[in-house]
Amino acid sequence: MSTLSLELFAPVLAIAGLLYSLVFWNQVKNAGDGTPAMQKVAKAISTGARAFVRRQYKTIAVLSLVVGGGMIVVYGLLGSWEHGFEIGGSFLLGCLFSALSGIVSMIVATKANLKTAGVAKNGLNAALQMALRGGAVSAIVITALSLIGISGLYLLYRFVLDLPIDDIPELIVGYGFGASFVALFAQLGGGIYTKAADVGADLVGKIEAGIPEDDPRNPAVIADLVGDNVGDCAGRGADLFESISAENIGAMVLGVALFPVFGLKGILFPLILRSIGLVAAIIGVYSVKAKDGEAPMKAMTRGFWVTAVLTTAALFATCYTMLNTQTADGGQTWWMFALAGLVGVLCSVAFVYITDYYTGKNHRPVQAIANASKTGHATNIISGTAIGMESTGLSVLAVCAALFGAFWLGDQTGLEGGGIYGTAVATMGMLAVVGYVLSMDMFGPITDNAGGIVEMSKAPEEMRRVTDELDAAGNTTKALTKGYAVGSAALAAFLLFSAYMEEVDLTVVNLADVNVFVGAFLGAMVVFFFTSLTIRAVGKAAGVIVEEVRRQFKEKKGIMDGTEEPDYAAAVDIATKSALHEMILPGVLAVAAPIAIGVTLGAEAVAGLLMVGTIVGVLVACYLNNSGGAWDNAKKFIEMGAHGGKRSPAHQAAVTGDTVGDPFKDTAGPSLHVLIKLFSTLTLALAALFI
Repeated sequence: MSTLSLELFAPVLAIAGLLYSLVFWNQVKNAGDGTPAMQKVAKAISTGARAFVRRQYKTIAVLSLVVGGGMIVVYGLLGSWEHGFEIGGSFLLGCLFSALSGIVSMIVATKANLKTAGVAKNGLNAALQMALRGGAVSAIVITALSLIGISGLYLLYRFVLDLPIDDIPELIVGYGFGASFVALFAQLGGGIYTKAADVGADLVGKIEAGIPEDDPRNPAVIADLVGDNVGDCAGRGADLFESISAENIGAMVLGVALFPVFGLKGILFPLILRSIGLVAAIIGVYSVKAKDGEAPMKAMTRGFWVTAVLTTAALFATCYTMLNTQTADGGQTWWMFALAGLVGVLCSVAFVYITDYYTGKNHRPVQAIANASKTGHATNIISGTAIGMESTGLSVLAVCAALFGAFWLGDQTGLEGGGIYGTAVATMGMLAVVGYVLSMDMFGPITDNAGGIVEMSKAPEEMRRVTDELDAAGNTTKALTKGYAVGSAALAAFLLFSAYMEEVDLTVVNLADVNVFVGAFLGAMVVFFFTSLTIRAVGKAAGVIVEEVRRQFKEKKGIMDGTEEPDYAAAVDIATKSALHEMILPGVLAVAAPIAIGVTLGAEAVAGLLMVGTIVGVLVACYLNNSGGAWDNAKKFIEMGAHGGKRSPAHQAAVTGDTVGDPFKDTAGPSLHVLIKLFSTLTLALAALFI
């Protein structure tokens, strides 16, 4: 394959994928709209989601322009305006494409939720395929935009500015920082909104008023459904866009170290593998079809395995084509790198099963929490906290085994830097299935909204049974993808940390040095302080919504008997204002802390922050995600009839646990995924300031 063919392979395939997303989009768009009552509910959800995203991204745009302009000025004052525009420009492009990823995800979800509700009358398989293909539109667009942005910058620097190939990855790191910057605020704002609305709706609706979930009498129910779109779709879309972007760029930076061996191929390897993975994800989505009586989760798991097998085959073929040279003892390097990539694939599978064990209703941890609920609210909280902490054990062992195995395999090539590059290939292997995983992730909020639309429109019971079954599967996919996100964040953080060490020319970090120790200590503190701010933000915003819902129940006596309609728009507006106000402080902390430490204590202190901050961040994220997911499913386990079923004392205790777990799993935990990578992309982009 010629050099030009290699350089054009990823962008051409990404553009083709972007165009193919229109096939899925047309299938969603051309489906029926359901009943007028369904359309009325869906319109209220769409209006609220669009209003929130419009206001949120105006705020993010201002912050992005300030930071991008500041980077240009700082580098200019340091003596290189050209470098400032290169880094600042790539930062702003990353911001733009990250924002587009979130917006597209929200638009698709607010269309697919109605379509899924509408086709529920045709049975489980029709609704399953509609929701998953709606999720696939977002997944394809997000993956393709990431590849187009990175490839476009590469081609600009290579052919327009005529820069040396091995200098280019360093200039693209700003793109990763921009993606992380927008993802952080998108995830924070959306996560605070969705959980504040959810908690507010549950506390007053389920506990005080005694009405079911998604009951149209609840004034916060539309705000809750809007939250699924702005948090789990728009926020998660931006989150996974930055994951794909940051990890591709980190691998490209490490590929520079092996440029004398593999040349251009070592740098472009991650982009080419990711573009092939996009094709595999589309095939995986097409393979999902629920047979009569088959659980939807089983059908989607089959699609995951189809994607995993195809991407593993692509991984071996790409390693053979691009990372093939002879070792000193006459062996072939591609084989070891391919096995390192396989380690990453197996790590992704391990995280899916670990998360399922700790958050699934059929396993010991969730059932232990449900059993503890029989003796009250306090024992539910104690049990859930213990399960969340326990879950960090297997999660960390999986990451450590993957890192150790990938490094060892890469080191067996005998190449200088081969071990580190082995971990980069493992990270690419773990992310090989990201397109399909993202489709599953988007499936969750789409089916959740579809269930709400069916419930609020008083559709026939058989339609509700279909959406309930899909919603249960969606809760599982959301939990699994959070586990996958933590695992990929852990591998990516080591990859990006290694890239930072290359950038600042460090080989060892001396924790006995007081500056480094202080930087590391502060990194751990920032993780906990950031988590505190995000959870507190949900509590404060939820409190405001609770007061609004109580006010409406008090002043509008006809709400409960159905003679008066709640003011849904008031709750949506209050949730929007509260979430946007509360997202600023934790976001500023996340960006300002590494810069302050780097400027005052130096590059090695930043390395300490990255090491310890990453380790603590991964542990806390695992705890938050898994405890929150376990509390949620313990409540659902009881609602299925265990320990007295709905409205029993055990159920009331489980609702409390689920309410505590909501900001854990849907706000603080996902925001930590972004924080971990923001630390790395920010310091990588601004490394010149710390030297």
